[in-house]
Amino acid sequence: MRPAARGDLPAIDRIYNDAIRETTATWDEEPWPIARREAWWAEHTADPTTPVLVAEVADEVVGFAYLSWYRPKSGYRFTREDTVYIDPPWHGKGLGRALLSRLVAHAEAVELHTLLAFIDATNTASIRLHASLGFDVIGTEREVGYKFGRWLDATAMQLLLPRGRSRPAKVASPGPGY
Repeated sequence: MRPAARGDLPAIDRIYNDAIRETTATWDEEPWPIARREAWWAEHTADPTTPVLVAEVADEVVGFAYLSWYRPKSGYRFTREDTVYIDPPWHGKGLGRALLSRLVAHAEAVELHTLLAFIDATNTASIRLHASLGFDVIGTEREVGYKFGRWLDATAMQLLLPRGRSRPAKVASPGPGY
């Protein structure tokens, strides 16, 4: 596990685009061109509260994870949403747990208050992973997505972070682009 570098973007794009084509882990329906991935990278590297991490095995990136702003209004500045993707041959080998654990530790270190996850309701592996790290199911958004010819539900999960509970953190508000 390590912080991602610009040189990891093709591997990150490959893993994500595979998830777009083959799964409902993401509700994007069209693969991302590398230019979109580069814009995403610029947004994440400009903010220390939205890290991008990669899992690497034998010098190959086989998974990635990151934190994103939940919503652009300043009142949400202590909340982030997590995202984790693992290359299918590496599912079930602990890489998702390692990446998500590091994201949680990072969120605590920068004194965020809440992490959220919105997971396709049929993705029981991701729901179990999040639950094993202390996330609680806080609801189900019924039929909010549509992909592969069917309506999809999202399971909402939340983790309240211990360090961020007692006082507001010194976290910047989203920039003017939000």
